[in-house]
Amino acid sequence: MPSQSRLLPLPVQLLLILAGAAAMAGAELDEQLPITRPGCPDKCGNLSIPFPFGLMPGCFREGFQVACDHSVDPPRAFLADTDTNRIMVTDRDASAASDAAAYLGFNTSYFPVELVDMSADRSQARAYGPITSGCSTNSTQYRFQTQAMTLGNGITEGPFAVSRTLNVVGGVGWRVDVVMDGPTTPVCRTGTERELAVRNGSCAGQGCCEAALPREPEYGSVAPGLLVADENARWRSSPCSYAMVVEKSRYVFSTPDLYGDTLLMETLPVVLDFAIVGNASCPAKGQRPPPDYACASRNSYCVNATVGLSGYALSYVCKCSEHYAGNPYIADGCRDIDECKFPDLYYCSSKGVCKNRLGGYDCPCKPGMRGDGKLGQCVEKFPLVAKAIVGIIGGISVIVVMSFLVLLRKERRKTREFYEKNGGPTLERAKNIKIFKKEELVPILKESNLIGRGGFDVVYKGTLGKEQVAVKQPISGSLLENDQFANEVIIQSQVIHKNIVRLIGCCLEVGTPLLVYEFLSGGSLDDILHSKDKKPLNLDIRLSIAVESADGLAYMHSKTNTKIIHGDVKPANILLDDKFVPKISDFGISRLIAGDKEHTGRIIGDMSYMDPVYLQSGLLTEKSDVYSFGVVLLELISRKKATHSDNKNLVKSFLEARNNKSRITELFDNEIAAAEDLELLQNLAGMAVECLNLDVDQRPAMADIAHRLLILNKSRRS
Repeated sequence: MPSQSRLLPLPVQLLLILAGAAAMAGAELDEQLPITRPGCPDKCGNLSIPFPFGLMPGCFREGFQVACDHSVDPPRAFLADTDTNRIMVTDRDASAASDAAAYLGFNTSYFPVELVDMSADRSQARAYGPITSGCSTNSTQYRFQTQAMTLGNGITEGPFAVSRTLNVVGGVGWRVDVVMDGPTTPVCRTGTERELAVRNGSCAGQGCCEAALPREPEYGSVAPGLLVADENARWRSSPCSYAMVVEKSRYVFSTPDLYGDTLLMETLPVVLDFAIVGNASCPAKGQRPPPDYACASRNSYCVNATVGLSGYALSYVCKCSEHYAGNPYIADGCRDIDECKFPDLYYCSSKGVCKNRLGGYDCPCKPGMRGDGKLGQCVEKFPLVAKAIVGIIGGISVIVVMSFLVLLRKERRKTREFYEKNGGPTLERAKNIKIFKKEELVPILKESNLIGRGGFDVVYKGTLGKEQVAVKQPISGSLLENDQFANEVIIQSQVIHKNIVRLIGCCLEVGTPLLVYEFLSGGSLDDILHSKDKKPLNLDIRLSIAVESADGLAYMHSKTNTKIIHGDVKPANILLDDKFVPKISDFGISRLIAGDKEHTGRIIGDMSYMDPVYLQSGLLTEKSDVYSFGVVLLELISRKKATHSDNKNLVKSFLEARNNKSRITELFDNEIAAAEDLELLQNLAGMAVECLNLDVDQRPAMADIAHRLLILNKSRRS
């Protein structure tokens, strides 16, 4: 390093190459906004001093104090603490005649680090860097001047470090090796013996060499070293060789630098990274920042960094958020960039209108155009071709709308026809039935909602309001029409009994009316008795199901204004709630089927439960329901499935065993066939056999069966 007198003003031009919009906008904002704390000076001569740097107590963070030398014009700025941040210059004389390492004498001086510029947003500063020189004073002696830049005191981590990415190590001279931080392996070599090989601007080992910084500096010190070969013949024409750490692209090799000592008078910048150190790191998301948190601006963010003596100190830097620029280290220091002032960096098509906003900008297309001006995609909204297309589309749209209105009118007429055909005017006068619109029920008729499919209908589960319902869609053509259907629906809606599924309403606006019933969550008796994963079902529950099911059937046969014959009594039509309370479903199906109210030529029920007399005569009576209930009783006590076959079916097995009490016990379900319950089971079996009598007149009435079952249940519980 030159002596202090050589640090007097030298002409230095700083060409700031700004790599992005934030840097350009930051330079503009620096002229308009404060860059340091209120009341603090922000200039040293022509040099701006942004916080965390500062000239006075209270105006800087620890480690960032700047001293301003006003004894020169213009004043110059230095890092203030010369004990930690300094340039150490050592002059040595050596003899080449004996040993280049045999120094004849040395002298060491210390100088503060002179600052060139500072950027808070980039967390960087520039300073004059170290240049080591070796000059021959005659044919046998050399004078070495070694310069080392020290950042920190070797014990305490400082906030500064020489940037490894923005600086390089360079050497100039004939056949010299450049080393770093002591006599180590050369990082680059300038060896050449031919002057013609040397070219201006070329630093590729012919008189000039360049290399990246080999590693993190030890102890915060950067010292470019120089090993000079014995070149006695050149001591007059090219007396000096050099090693330096310099910012990338700031030194341009010139061949005159090989012939003289001109570089001794040069000062070249080196880039310093800085960060907030002292066991400091960015607070975690949601964590409260510490009291001395440096990122003071609202529109700033924190980035963990590693700068310091070892290069691994815990530290962080502050940055302005995207689309903001300024100083993140002071309150309200990051201000919104007006991107519209930088069209080369923030593109907006000439067909768009640039509009700045907080945190970005917009570029809407000019009136009469559409697209995105940021992407250069502004086009006319209605070019000639587009207008023609719009006209065609408009004409087609009118036709489509008119067609839709015609179809809508036809659909409404068709809906009204269905409504009247299905007895709507009659049902309007009913009090206990609700008439649903097609739009309310059609969404429920999806495959995913299907819960059952039978010979007469398909059943879907859905929700109307807050109530779960079962929607039945009868097979087309199987129902009565007009007032006959309406009257039968009214009759069913008037059947209110705790063991009969309640009919809530219907929809008449479709070809086949939809019936809406209450939904029972426990499934059917058939599911409970015969599913693969059979659940335990004790005798008390089975007896209770039999009692209440019989009571529901007896109510339909004898306690309603109009006698109702079920026509298809079977376990699948006995539904259960979550407490095993049974409810008869699909009752009165015979009255809803097209044809005579009592005589029908088609089989309307499950053949496994159907009365043989009905199969022969076609006459459906309440005693037909009694027969079917007898089969249900057999299934309850045996837990075996009734089947329609000539031999070995459930009914035949019980009828053959009716005169042999010891054999009939073998047909009972083992789960309930306890010794103390055999008498009750035999009574139930006997009652079932009575119901199965082929002489219709000898079968008991449903009310009688219900009464006898009730007595059995009460006697068991007493």
